[in-house]
Amino acid sequence: MVLSAPAMLWGDGLLVSFSTIFLVVLLLTRNPFVSSIFTGCVYLLLFFCRFEPVPQSRALQVLKPKGRAAPVAHRGGGHDAPENTLAAIRTAAQNGATGVELDLEFTGDGVPILMHDDTVERTTDGTGRLQDLTFTDIKKLNAAAKHRLWNMFDGENIPTLKEAVRECLHHNLTIYFDVKGHADQAAEALRHLYVEYPSLYNCSIVCSFEPSVIIKMRQADRNVVTALTHRPWSLSHLGDGTPRYNTIWKHYWYILMDVLLDWGHHNFLWNLCGVSAFLMQKNYISKNQEVRRME
Repeated sequence: MVLSAPAMLWGDGLLVSFSTIFLVVLLLTRNPFVSSIFTGCVYLLLFFCRFEPVPQSRALQVLKPKGRAAPVAHRGGGHDAPENTLAAIRTAAQNGATGVELDLEFTGDGVPILMHDDTVERTTDGTGRLQDLTFTDIKKLNAAAKHRLWNMFDGENIPTLKEAVRECLHHNLTIYFDVKGHADQAAEALRHLYVEYPSLYNCSIVCSFEPSVIIKMRQADRNVVTALTHRPWSLSHLGDGTPRYNTIWKHYWYILMDVLLDWGHHNFLWNLCGVSAFLMQKNYISKNQEVRRME
């Protein structure tokens, strides 16, 4: 969803948001003066600290490169080839995708690579956490080891971020950089990448569930198109719906954090970060409409 007027600071949505803040503080303090001062401070904080979004025309060039919604291959296209590999990118292009979503992670010695998890067991023939493995260790792993078509891609390597970008540019693919964390490290790595490959400004977007990642990216380079990714209950539950935490108090604490995060996403975080879009899971847009998905 592209925001039609993200530069507005006092539209109907934000008016409701600041009114809500005023009423909540008023109920807690029973003091209209304190409530007014607090709400005013929040408004001034947002006014002076928010980032201006990139021009909508350029955001649409990335989000709708041919004037319409584009088919994007998830994790590079992990169904028909090992996910987050050069083979997946090539296969996605052959299958008609106009874009790919790539997961950014870092090795223990700070090399940006493509990997969804923070461990290597699920997709490779190795074991261990990325933070405990060097890039030399990572290059020895077979990224196709656990894939259903492993025999067709046996020996496929885990690519660096730069290798993946070059492959995407070669196939004229729009890139969705999905950043799970490491806000400072990711923003710096991506900043250098945009300097080296300026064409990325018109064919890529940096997205994350974490507002801190987007803020760091906007601080590093305000010309990059960005998006907040939203999935209900993302803090308290895994992607398959199972709870993240076994202890009851922690589970319900993160449910409360999810409620606050959802409220923040819808009411002011988009304005603070200056994002050009929200990326949402299709099932939370319409469960009745058939949507083709490229894995």
